[in-house]
Amino acid sequence: MRIVLASRNKHKIGELQALLERYIPSIEVLSLDDIGFEGEIVENGSTFEENALIKARAIADKGDIGLGDDSGLCVDALDGAPGIFSARYAGEHGDDEANNKLLLKNLSDKADRRARFVCVIACAFPNDERQALVCRGETEGVIIDEYRGKAGFGYDPLFYYEPMQKTYAEMTANEKNTISHRGRAMEVLAQELKEII
Repeated sequence: MRIVLASRNKHKIGELQALLERYIPSIEVLSLDDIGFEGEIVENGSTFEENALIKARAIADKGDIGLGDDSGLCVDALDGAPGIFSARYAGEHGDDEANNKLLLKNLSDKADRRARFVCVIACAFPNDERQALVCRGETEGVIIDEYRGKAGFGYDPLFYYEPMQKTYAEMTANEKNTISHRGRAMEVLAQELKEII
């Protein structure tokens, strides 16, 4: 089974491939580059759900089963920011270092460090043959003041998951997939896809 993730992020493609093949061994997750998709998909929704659906439908319109993943970090003391703007929190899309520095700066005078990673994954089908699936996963944690760990990407070195006493960036890929927001959303999606196929 072939499915296309509306992303060029190799980290996300690898994570989703590993997560999905636990449930559907024959699945192949492709990227926008793999199918020759040119240009960018404009994420102009106001929620994770809206943005995930926009991306999934852009792929489905080209004839493939499309997966749209919108995820981000929501910090309580910052009224849910950076939220849907997590990847471009500091201005430039995907500048992890700048995003992390701005996050720490904005939390410097805050006692409440509670946060959650949120992931919404939408799956849309060509020709609208089925209603789109929308699945959400969340993981609670706290933002620490220093970088810990070398794995992962984005805010992973600052997001501390208390039950494992590790940041996302200190976890193995398997550990992270077991408890991550993306892993939880993918588990729900995989179960629903498995029933369909």
